[in-house]
Amino acid sequence: MRALVISGGGSKGAFAGGVAQYLIQEEGRNYDIFVGTSTGSLLISHLALGKLDKIKEIYSNVNQKSIFNNCPFLIKKIHGNEEISINHWNVLRNFIVGKKTFGESENLRKLIENSLTIEEFKTLKNGDSDVIITVSNLSLNQVEYKSIKDCTYEDYCDWVWISANYTPFMSLVRKNGCEYADGGLGSIVPIEEAIKRGATEVDVVVLHTEVNYLNRVASRNPFELITTMMSFILDRIESQNIRIGKLVANQKNAIINLFYTPTILTTNSLIFDKEKMTLWWKRGYLYAKNKNEETNPIEPNSNE
Repeated sequence: MRALVISGGGSKGAFAGGVAQYLIQEEGRNYDIFVGTSTGSLLISHLALGKLDKIKEIYSNVNQKSIFNNCPFLIKKIHGNEEISINHWNVLRNFIVGKKTFGESENLRKLIENSLTIEEFKTLKNGDSDVIITVSNLSLNQVEYKSIKDCTYEDYCDWVWISANYTPFMSLVRKNGCEYADGGLGSIVPIEEAIKRGATEVDVVVLHTEVNYLNRVASRNPFELITTMMSFILDRIESQNIRIGKLVANQKNAIINLFYTPTILTTNSLIFDKEKMTLWWKRGYLYAKNKNEETNPIEPNSNE
């Protein structure tokens, strides 16, 4: 059985889409299992359906308004670089109405439902492939994996949304009596889950460089400090997930093919820029193509 695993990474998910497009469209890889976390969960439904152009169009046109109904930060361009600062009014407004997070991402929930039709959901649910969404149950202090086979349409859209909610900047969702948040808080690269479900070969897209090339500048405000701390925590979780995944793969004699981003795409994956995400999709496609050619060089024709 072959599985495709896509890690969390916010706007960097566009790069993963490009990698997946090459593997599915050009390499002809058919996957029995799709497992996604956060932005990975937003991609895998359409990848499993084979609707590559549709999900590419979505990722190429998404912006801040597509995600946030109350965005907690402001984006400024200084010397060509994008920097964020707190939107004090939006954050204060969120707290006044009793919300527990800095911002709200209900627009993302609407986008998910508008992007995945009931007919497409039924096709996936009744299909041969399994589609797995990773979420973090904060109430029970555990990671949960939601299979499309066990979900109603409304529940499935909720789980995809929940998996992509990067708290405390996006919505905290209460469902089934528990509080849920971004799946990446517990399992940002769910390789282990794919192998547990029977995968013998796993293609893994990790939305991070294999080696850390970044030396972060000092935080200029509390908001930047929180984002830096969250990035540090998620990097540690990611490294642990990959180590555990490799260990389980060795025990089960499974093969893991890792696809890292070759360069740092962004230092803030909560900034959704149409032009950059369109470029990242193309770079992901070309990266997977080049990686395949390096792994499987074309043999010269002996008759020439």
